[in-house]
Amino acid sequence: MDGKRLRDEIVAGIRAEIRQLGDPSITLATVLVGADKPSQIYVRNKHRKAEESGMVSRHVELAADSSQDEVEEAVRDLVNDSAVHGILVQLPLPEGLDAERVLDLIPPEKDVDGLTERSMGRLVRGRPGLVPCTPLGVMRLLDRYGVSTSGKRAVVIGRSTLVGLPQVLLLGRKGVDATPTLAHSRTTDLAAQCREADILVAAAGMAGLVTADFVKPGAAVFDVGISRTEGGIVGDVDFDGVESIAGAITPMPGGTGPMTIGCLMENTLTAAKLLGAI
Repeated sequence: MDGKRLRDEIVAGIRAEIRQLGDPSITLATVLVGADKPSQIYVRNKHRKAEESGMVSRHVELAADSSQDEVEEAVRDLVNDSAVHGILVQLPLPEGLDAERVLDLIPPEKDVDGLTERSMGRLVRGRPGLVPCTPLGVMRLLDRYGVSTSGKRAVVIGRSTLVGLPQVLLLGRKGVDATPTLAHSRTTDLAAQCREADILVAAAGMAGLVTADFVKPGAAVFDVGISRTEGGIVGDVDFDGVESIAGAITPMPGGTGPMTIGCLMENTLTAAKLLGAI
């Protein structure tokens, strides 16, 4: 399942929709604290895709030694700016800063990362809102590649609020109708649990965790976890060992990662609609 290809299809679709609407100014704002190189790269990639989508990019960069009040003030300024439709605070923040206090400032209509407690509450309640980008990307891949979900057994490895928990909620939603199980590193006989899955989402952040004996023949396997090793960036899934067993599989890189950025663009367009800007 090619995440790069689908991301580019999503971006092209958003560009066409914005053009059809008369090219309204839709703004994605990012906040980066410190000079972490991977975070700088991630932010640059997000702005590049925003521009390809026909959106306006705004970036606020603060020094690593910025105080909690300074970071909160920068976010509050974006919240109060009616020209800004989506706000993304690049995590993690430097040590000593309270990320939860910063995220709490972002209203659910502008929370394009879908990370705040109010956004999660809307997801739980089934109310209109913005969903975390990575699990939304998995749902878009399922749809794009024709993976059946209704009545299917799904297992999600990982219980983070960024991926695991929202992924379970999305898979169990009415209309998707999978039967999801939330598993984790302490699940008894994790491999046996996973072998029951028609859809397997690995988001534990444990390099090579999912091997061939975890996978039911024909299952759709999504590799979300990222680990930095001496050999480079690797996922949770042993791709070479699993590919011949799975019915469909995402590569690492090139699978769920690009979809995260594609769905960030989708969320920014949705945010503008929620705010009544278009």
